[in-house]
Amino acid sequence: MIVAIDGPAGSGKSTVASALAERLGFLYLDTGAMYRALTWLARRDGIALDNGPALAELALAHPVSFSAAGTVEIDGQDVSAEIREAEIDRLVPVVARHPEVREVMREGQRSLGAAGDSVIEGRDIGSVVAPTAEVKVFLVADEAERARRRTADRPGVQADTLAADLRARDERDAVNTQPAEDAVVLDTTELGIDEVVEAIARLVEERRR
Repeated sequence: MIVAIDGPAGSGKSTVASALAERLGFLYLDTGAMYRALTWLARRDGIALDNGPALAELALAHPVSFSAAGTVEIDGQDVSAEIREAEIDRLVPVVARHPEVREVMREGQRSLGAAGDSVIEGRDIGSVVAPTAEVKVFLVADEAERARRRTADRPGVQADTLAADLRARDERDAVNTQPAEDAVVLDTTELGIDEVVEAIARLVEERRR
């Protein structure tokens, strides 16, 4: 079974998907981390972020993997901390907008997701990456709450800077941040993580029955 979780930045996708996967015993696949890892790799290797074909080749040559412990790895190196830096936040939309990059990443995501029961989160998961997913959920939250969550996740970064980055990402990602027609839309603004996980777990159980 595949559980697809979509939504904008700060809607709770990563936290919810990770907790849900642990509860269900599913593989957790953070597709956003894959784009972040490629962005980090491009900066390390000096690849221009506006060169889509070169970035796609880089992604093919250095596929992103996830360890059993949930760490994000490239060539066996754990880059989980590096890819969460504020600079990567600002640059990853530039990398992710290239069609060549998205195609390489989507194929990799499909291959990883096909390995077994999976919770896959990111953007356009239910509509493009895994359109046949048995459970599709689209998380939303109001802008102020999403900005608060991003601030909590990025200590040391000014709140107004993160809020501005969030609005810019919303604009850039709008085309790839739409719910699939058969997705369940869940507003997480007033919900705790456990409540969101419970709601999705019920959907999974219903689907299994």
